[in-house]
Amino acid sequence: METKLFSPWTLKGVTLKNRIVMSPMCMYSSYDRDGKLQPFHFAHYISRAQGQAGLIMVEASAVSPEGRISDQDLGIWSDEHIEGFASLNEQIQAYGTKTAIQLAHAGRKAELEGDILAPSSIPFDEQSKTPVQMSVDQIKDTVQAFQHAAVRAKKAGFDIIEIHGAHGYLINEFLSPLANQRTDEYGGSPENRYRFLREVIDAVNEVWEGPLFVRVSASDYSTKGLDIADYIGIAAWLKEQGVDLIDVSSGAVVPADMKIFPGYQVPFAEKIKEGAGIQTAAVGLITSGIQAEEILQNQRADLIFIGREFLRDPYFPKTAAKQLRTSIEAPRQYDRAW
Repeated sequence: METKLFSPWTLKGVTLKNRIVMSPMCMYSSYDRDGKLQPFHFAHYISRAQGQAGLIMVEASAVSPEGRISDQDLGIWSDEHIEGFASLNEQIQAYGTKTAIQLAHAGRKAELEGDILAPSSIPFDEQSKTPVQMSVDQIKDTVQAFQHAAVRAKKAGFDIIEIHGAHGYLINEFLSPLANQRTDEYGGSPENRYRFLREVIDAVNEVWEGPLFVRVSASDYSTKGLDIADYIGIAAWLKEQGVDLIDVSSGAVVPADMKIFPGYQVPFAEKIKEGAGIQTAAVGLITSGIQAEEILQNQRADLIFIGREFLRDPYFPKTAAKQLRTSIEAPRQYDRAW
């Protein structure tokens, strides 16, 4: 059976052998609290490359120490992080799998000692620390931190960069009126709330020529927040800036009730793809090859991001191929078993 899930996908000279992407998932396992990779990370990611993922996206990696979600997050704020990522990339790419990194800043959702930063001094919830409202100088410094992180990602040999603009972290906080109540050029109108992300993308584009993704939360699940119509407009701006693909998630900028069911975020990816004319990735409770194939065949998205199913099954592509009654090439060492 010819499948779309196992067809190649090419962008800016980077070709994925299939449309299956290991979604970025924080592992909170940088045990020395220095942002560096541990042996766990190598086993974790390389096993999924052996399992024949088309693309592996390394978890959210902080562009500054204060931008970590926890003190055990990975980081890319220092040149000392380059060597570990370069070694990881070399080993993943040896299996024909491409690599990506998600550049991130946690904003007010950072659970760290000391001050945490946000567009406005509004805590995430009653149990959370109140953040410090960022000065314009701090905003500019953070934009530069994203650019410097992109330079390090390039030196480390990543094929693709994703900017994390979802899940209530710093960029998402700037975008949403629920978290951004500034009255300067970074707040108020939709254009002003987009300004921080615009500057981050411009800064990254100055130093990065490869495919560029942005992850968004396409609904705040709040009557006073952003919804899919707002994000279709944001997606059009992203496309104008040269972003190649939007990785479409949802929620988490404020506490909210979310109805979660298989494929619950796929309609967001579909609407952004149609409304903004940009390629999208679908993510969220996609657990089988048949489900993934339907999304692609009906042109609801262009890539499939697999999260928790990859935690349960490092060889998810092999499993999906069996479900679709097709076969994929095994790593040479495993050929007699596959």
